[in-house]
Amino acid sequence: MKQLLLNIQPPAAPSFDNFITGQNAEVLRSLHDVMQGRSTTRFLYVWGEHGSGKTHLLLAAQAMGAHIADDVQSLDDEAQITLFDAFNHIKAEGGVFITAGQHAPGQMGLRDDLATRLAWGLVYQLQPLSDDEKADALRAHARDRGMKLPDDVIAYCLRYLRRDLQTLMAVLDAVDKWSLTTKKPVTVPLLKKMLQLAPEM
Repeated sequence: MKQLLLNIQPPAAPSFDNFITGQNAEVLRSLHDVMQGRSTTRFLYVWGEHGSGKTHLLLAAQAMGAHIADDVQSLDDEAQITLFDAFNHIKAEGGVFITAGQHAPGQMGLRDDLATRLAWGLVYQLQPLSDDEKADALRAHARDRGMKLPDDVIAYCLRYLRRDLQTLMAVLDAVDKWSLTTKKPVTVPLLKKMLQLAPEM
């Protein structure tokens, strides 16, 4: 079982195309505009709770050439000065800077000058996916894998597992693989058995 979990394929690299949009269509549209030079600003800050998709969007933008800084709320004094200097350098020399944190720029106890820089361009709060949106995303992922996914399995995942989409997708991939190995259909008892053998999931 442990070897099976180790053999799970890593998730696809984050991109704007595989971001589950939910209520964040405006954020995604603005990121497209910034990255393609159609925006009046080259700075964008996104904030929201853990699992809302901040890091996914930053890595997608980085793959397209943007400078990024994630989890700015955790920066110490020296790192805040470094980030402040990076803002000034990019403003002077060119480039796109996408940053992210857990709260709005002025609500994280950062240096005032850095908080001002974070708010230079566009600022968006990412809205977490609803349970219905997560369920739809899991169903779509299962269809892509050719997997039959009962509704009670989805309901169990949303009720008892970590609720960020990355974890839910990883569990789905694992139970699909175990189902194929054991030649048993995906059911709640099969999922429970797998989770007993891999409780860290």
